[in-house]
Amino acid sequence: MPGWAAAYPALYDAARALDADTLAGLHEDDPYASPAGSMAHPLAEHLPLERLAHLCAVPSLATERASLPAAWATHVGGRKWRQIEAFAPHVPLGPEARLVEWCAGKGHLARALSRLHQQPVTALEWQPTLCREGQQLAARQGARVTMLEQDVMAATAADRLTASSQVVALHACGDLHVRLLELAADCGAGVSLAPCCYQRTAAARYRPLSATGRALAARDALALERDTLALAVQETVTAPRQVRRQRRRNGAWRLAFDLLQRELRGIDSYLPVPSLAYGRMPPTLAEFCAWAAECKGLVLPSRIDWADLEARGWQRLDEVERLEVVRQLFRRPLELWLVLDRVLMLEEAGYTVTLATFCARQLTPRNLLIQAACDARHDHSSEVSHDAL
Repeated sequence: MPGWAAAYPALYDAARALDADTLAGLHEDDPYASPAGSMAHPLAEHLPLERLAHLCAVPSLATERASLPAAWATHVGGRKWRQIEAFAPHVPLGPEARLVEWCAGKGHLARALSRLHQQPVTALEWQPTLCREGQQLAARQGARVTMLEQDVMAATAADRLTASSQVVALHACGDLHVRLLELAADCGAGVSLAPCCYQRTAAARYRPLSATGRALAARDALALERDTLALAVQETVTAPRQVRRQRRRNGAWRLAFDLLQRELRGIDSYLPVPSLAYGRMPPTLAEFCAWAAECKGLVLPSRIDWADLEARGWQRLDEVERLEVVRQLFRRPLELWLVLDRVLMLEEAGYTVTLATFCARQLTPRNLLIQAACDARHDHSSEVSHDAL
């Protein structure tokens, strides 16, 4: 039973009573697509969903038509290309701006931007292999892209940005995009950023980036642990159906092992098991449990009714998915809180900032675009540190 169940028993009962068809629809739909849609949610009478829907409303820049030549998509995955196609046209380019792609990979976005604007682009990537492959692709396609091997977390990354830079990043993760914002703010570079994976950070607990965010967090006693930040990106609308089925099976097996380890240890508490990369999950529950037991130093008994254990794991998954519906309702509000903290950080540094979605959620749920231009009158040389605000 989750910690909130005792305080909100009616909500707990309503979530547990959801039927299978309704549950499947809730995992697919966006409850905040419209205030009216939120009121149709089966848990609406127990939660302020209409208010949350209004708070989650963000202007949209998305267009229906393709905006870049299809030939430019060569060597780029289909979904990735459609994201680039939706993102690239919204990158502003002033008369003296220098385009810089942050965490560029093979420079797919950089090539599109170079060809779209007929401008050179510098692409920063720390992996030498990706830099070499990206440079070869740029040469083959005639794109004016320079791939530079650069660890963006290193001190030397500051040398790559100036006040005339327009730094762009499509789904830079966690600390990587925070580093982008910090260095851009230091020099006054323009920013076009779609952030992602807020939980990929060295800090165990989130420290708001803006003075306003820190004040609000202190006022509301808001403490966001790293695992909580992962909630903001736990969405599978872009995953193929087969992948989603495998994820559910993996979840059922993990819950089955959790039951097993509680019995073996005689301790009724959760025992975390390491995650496995996609495709490395053992083919049977017995093999998975053997691997998990070895990881945790446990010895499995010689006789286990694997069919019964797996059935119990699926039953637990069924219960967990119903209760997860409640948690998922706070996914987009949490993401927007984190993104608005980034917006406020830039505004406090003298930027004019806009926030909008650049594509539909079905293309990528990480569809928020931060656009920031520094006020030329702002003096960065006398900038007060965020710690002093």
